[in-house]
Amino acid sequence: MLKTVLRTAIVAALVTTPLAAQPGTAKIAKKAPTHELLWMMKRVGAPVPSPDGKWVIYSVTEPSYDEKEVTSDLWIVPSDGSAAPRRITFSKPAESDPTWSPDSRRIAFAAKREGDDASQIYVLDIAGGGEAERITSISTGARSPQFRPDGKAILFTSVVYPGALDDEANRKIAKERKDQKYKVRSYESFPIRSWDRWLDDMQVHILVQNLEPGSKARDLLAPTQLVKQPGFAGRTTEGSRDDLDATWSPDGSSIVFVATTARNTSAYAEYGTDIYRISSETNAEPQVIAHGEGSYVRPRFSPDGRMLFTSFSANNGKAYNLDRLIRFDWPSMQNRIVVTPPPFDRSVNSFVITNDSKYVYFTAEDAGLEKIYYGGVDGSNVSLIVSPPRGVYTGLAASQNAPVLVARWGSAIEPPEVVRIDPTAKAHTNLSKVNVEIAQGIDWLTPTHFWFTSKRGKKIHNMIVMPPAFDETKKYPMFVVIHGGAANMWRDEISLRWNYHLLTKPGYVVLLTNYSGSTGFGENFAQDIQGDPLKGPGEELNEAADEAVKRFPFIDGTRMAAGGASYGGHLANWLEATTTRYKCLVSHAGEINLESQWGTSDGIYHRELTNLGPVWEQNKVWREQNPIRYAAKFQTPILLSVGEHDFRVPMNETLENWSVLQRRRIPSKLLVWPDENHWILNPENSRHWYGELWAWLGKWM
Repeated sequence: MLKTVLRTAIVAALVTTPLAAQPGTAKIAKKAPTHELLWMMKRVGAPVPSPDGKWVIYSVTEPSYDEKEVTSDLWIVPSDGSAAPRRITFSKPAESDPTWSPDSRRIAFAAKREGDDASQIYVLDIAGGGEAERITSISTGARSPQFRPDGKAILFTSVVYPGALDDEANRKIAKERKDQKYKVRSYESFPIRSWDRWLDDMQVHILVQNLEPGSKARDLLAPTQLVKQPGFAGRTTEGSRDDLDATWSPDGSSIVFVATTARNTSAYAEYGTDIYRISSETNAEPQVIAHGEGSYVRPRFSPDGRMLFTSFSANNGKAYNLDRLIRFDWPSMQNRIVVTPPPFDRSVNSFVITNDSKYVYFTAEDAGLEKIYYGGVDGSNVSLIVSPPRGVYTGLAASQNAPVLVARWGSAIEPPEVVRIDPTAKAHTNLSKVNVEIAQGIDWLTPTHFWFTSKRGKKIHNMIVMPPAFDETKKYPMFVVIHGGAANMWRDEISLRWNYHLLTKPGYVVLLTNYSGSTGFGENFAQDIQGDPLKGPGEELNEAADEAVKRFPFIDGTRMAAGGASYGGHLANWLEATTTRYKCLVSHAGEINLESQWGTSDGIYHRELTNLGPVWEQNKVWREQNPIRYAAKFQTPILLSVGEHDFRVPMNETLENWSVLQRRRIPSKLLVWPDENHWILNPENSRHWYGELWAWLGKWM
């Protein structure tokens, strides 16, 4: 009976396309997933609808194993799907940060084209046609353009030298530094590194430029006292990019942005970002208009110009806090309202305000999926509006002057495509079909979800992924793959870094467990690793493996391996220290020593919060949940991997682990990637990584 039910569930999941037209039913020969097949799929960017709701633009990247051959261009499609998408840029360099003019006739974007020494802002006349016109000529580069509400000027950001009031001064400082006889990095406060680069004194600033011929950009922040404060910085996004989230006020007389003046306190305190307002016309000092114990990010105005919305995450000594949607009256900045109040218990990701300024739509993670929610701008009636049977919605966007709602949607067996969402029908239709046909020809199965209750009484969510040519009458080894974060979630979507289907390809079942600390299961669940960073999650992983073996008879419980990257690597090392149930382990970018990781990572204070105190106090967490303290118990063969440019989990962690393993004569292998950071991103390196991984698992399982 179990076999029949499972087969029915798998087949139903595979052939049902949620919220979209059904594909043809003709049988086609399925191809097993390969690195080449997945890597070479075109990649569809986030959609940007025109203000009048008639058009949607998005990027399409055509990858290559030769990074010099990668191309990316912008495409346009009618929002009603009445015509096929068409390509509107044809240059080899990628365009980024596309945005529409208020009249829906032009777009602006950033690109580094032939003859440019740095990325510049270009404007393309969609209505009139012709070539894109370069608007800026900034030596420090330009990005993130936005049209002023009257369409006659743009704002953009650039990373500039402190004290430089204009581009001529930036050029002069750049030359002076290039001509220096000595090379040294000098610091007086934390942080000194971020993700994969050493920090310097350059700052992200806001510039404004009229669109009349011959106009020059004006740096709004350079003359201010704000940027002279030692802790000034923008919001650090994934990787090491600083953003100011700058946006025009409804009347175009000022600009709203986010910044901090306390980044230099990050070694010993939580710090946040505030919302500032600066005149776009005078040299007035920026003023703080929203401050809280936490971070305001991504401010944006309602279409009627009467409200300012922003995402806020509290600083309160917890390991994790939800991002909640907040609104203020504009321009008074009074009447602060939480738009996503409790009992709603999920973090807001992308969000939009409806064109009548009465409602909000937003996406949020939930149990492996990302769904679309809906509520009033007064914080009422927050509810689930689109709940896909599989997959994730990302990059939600709306037209300012029309009821047009678009996003990207994809799943673990469908690469992301641009879709238009019909909230009334609770459905979507594809506007792009870049990879639909290719995806339908691959032998892959959608993940199967299951839950169990842990010994500590927690409900734990899991997904299992079956290999190509799956036969439920056979027995398969199982690879327990551990996600990073820990504030993260295994999602029903395609990833190239740890692709579920490439991991199953040699004939393995993959188990994906959302252990304590994962997002998408409520704030308390994500906070539960505070004071228990490794032991509790490690036990849940082992219990999940036991549950999978018990529940699915095609899993061979005598042949199991486990591994992960980042926090998943930390937990793989913890399994090395605490169990011998796995035939082998894999740890990429994993910490082995909580103490040295604290001292050498690019961020330290949040580790102190998670571990309930500074390292020198040596509380129970530091003493009892540090893998290296259990080195005498290490027995399991383990594959180690690390990028030399990883400053999040620096290479010293992997080298310490390697030294222990070699000293203990434990079968092990070390991979050091000279050109990689926290992730293996180079296509040839990625292809080789999967080969190494398959060989290691095959050797021991």
